[in-house]
Amino acid sequence: MSMAERGRFTPPAIPLLPDQPDKRCDLAGLWPVRVIGGLPIAVVDRARSAEDLIALAVAARGSDRPPLYVTSANGQVMVEADRDPAFRAQMMTADAIHADGMPMVFLSRFSGGRPLPERVATTDFIHDVFARSAGPGVRHFLLGATADVIAAAAANLKALYPDAAIVGTHHGYIRPDEEAAVCAEIVATRPDFLWIGMGVPREQEFVTRNLHRLAGVGVVKTAGGLFDFLSGRRSRAPVWMQSLGLEWLWRALLEPRRLGRRYLETNPAALVLLLTRNR
Repeated sequence: MSMAERGRFTPPAIPLLPDQPDKRCDLAGLWPVRVIGGLPIAVVDRARSAEDLIALAVAARGSDRPPLYVTSANGQVMVEADRDPAFRAQMMTADAIHADGMPMVFLSRFSGGRPLPERVATTDFIHDVFARSAGPGVRHFLLGATADVIAAAAANLKALYPDAAIVGTHHGYIRPDEEAAVCAEIVATRPDFLWIGMGVPREQEFVTRNLHRLAGVGVVKTAGGLFDFLSGRRSRAPVWMQSLGLEWLWRALLEPRRLGRRYLETNPAALVLLLTRNR
């Protein structure tokens, strides 16, 4: 039960425990979907996303069902999904894919079909969720980055949202033979939201391998480099660059050796996908 379109976009089966049927809610009943750059993207804004996912996570408390899995797509993700069938399969197991790229929003407004209301970047979306967390007592677990970065990110979130409950953190450098123990540690804290910031494609690989081990968690949200921003290690682009879809340029200017070549290679390919693989 996923947000993937029926027929052409059929996700692979998610591994479950032998006696554990997949009882997750079908988000397709809540959020419309349209294909952008070859991926089924949720047509939903940040506020509605936060409210719906909080409600679903709270309603799932005490159950043994696998968590809802929400991920995001930008130009890099679209290109990787087009070139790598294994990565595409990992994306397609998600119950929803948010649009984390202004070019996707721009194109949706001029190509027919339902326009995307806005970009749902996880660096913004986490604040939408935390700002609404106090009332229903939403519990959060942060997984990813290095130990010092994740600790700083948690401390900064706690300073911004003192009434929000961060029930645990763990760095993201986990060996395959450690994953079962880490998942057990996470489940023991009973989080409503698990934020996973390991970067693409590691975080998608981790989720698809371990979703069955996270039964009892409400929502898993992949987060990319979120914790680097929350910790203050990296700065976001000015708002005007974000609104024009130029955050990638800001990041490339800050880290030209690491990101410059990547964007030179992926941006043209992403543009082709945006122009040819949407409906």
